[in-house]
Amino acid sequence: MIKKLDWYILKKLFSTTIFMVVIFSVLSGVVDASEKADDFVKSGLSAYYILTKYFAGFIPFIISMIFPLMVFIAVILFTSKMAGRSEIVAMLAGGIRFNRMLRPYLLGAIVIGAVFWYATQYLIPKANVLRANFQSTYIDSKSAYEIGQYLSKGSSFYIRIDSNTYAGIRNYDTASKKAYGGFFMDRLEGTQVAYKLRAESLRWDTGAKSWKLDKVVERHINGIKEEVTTTPVMDINLNVKPDEIKPDKYLKDKMTTPELKHFIQLEELRGSEGLNDYKVERYRRDATPVSVLILTIMGAVIASRKTRGGSGLHMAFGIILAASFVVMDKFSITFSTKGNLHPMLAAWMPNIIFGLIGIWLYRKAPK
Repeated sequence: MIKKLDWYILKKLFSTTIFMVVIFSVLSGVVDASEKADDFVKSGLSAYYILTKYFAGFIPFIISMIFPLMVFIAVILFTSKMAGRSEIVAMLAGGIRFNRMLRPYLLGAIVIGAVFWYATQYLIPKANVLRANFQSTYIDSKSAYEIGQYLSKGSSFYIRIDSNTYAGIRNYDTASKKAYGGFFMDRLEGTQVAYKLRAESLRWDTGAKSWKLDKVVERHINGIKEEVTTTPVMDINLNVKPDEIKPDKYLKDKMTTPELKHFIQLEELRGSEGLNDYKVERYRRDATPVSVLILTIMGAVIASRKTRGGSGLHMAFGIILAASFVVMDKFSITFSTKGNLHPMLAAWMPNIIFGLIGIWLYRKAPK
């Protein structure tokens, strides 16, 4: 049963968290707008369009990245004020056990974490679609770095259709959905090439929703024997759609969790490599809401002790821990995407380490 003490702490937790979210959202929006002011002016778009088509997706994206830290700082902020006013001392002196005092923190963290979990699974990816589409259309397309990267790689793309079949598309135009420079496909049997296909062009048939090849030459290889056939027009199933050919660096952010799971399964069936980015994102969507719970309890334990330095000392210690959490999170992700660290371990490692730190702080806290 929730009592008056629980409501008192819960109201402070929710109101301070909302306050921190609003403050960080405004600050991040102002900083990002100042950095992209030239791009916004050159685009010629109205302020309303930029707000609804970019910042409506950018703000949820920023919140999703640092939301656990917002909750952590919010808990330290209002709990240290309670400790400074001797409210916590009065609670403990009145016979309330320390574990009992932590109960509303735990309950509030579960509620906030559950809402955040649902948002990361379904709502924030939809908001990221707005941000990603605006960014790629009006900012990345005008960036000298992005243009240089595209020109250095060219408009040729390589895909893995299945575990034994590889294909290449030369001079692919995303607007017309056609490859003017040709198409090739090779199929392996063991370590030997068993089939080769070459075509003058590849195009997407919008009506039939399928790929078509023009002026096709097929080679069936069986040892030293080779059979060659030519076909004017040929349908082919590549297991990819036109918008999936060109790599999208925002793809993992734009997909909801069910879509992300399906994408990973499909790419694994194709034998694609470099899926750790997507797997880490998949596991982080479950791990990050749990970090809300861990950091909330840590913040309550740290800030509940009354000190001479007041809330300033608590905030300093909390910011150091928050920075350590961010650094550890980035390191674990890098070790997974660039190394051999398992994606699940990379996503959950900060929670595991800070969970152990939280247990140690709890045992050392005066009760």
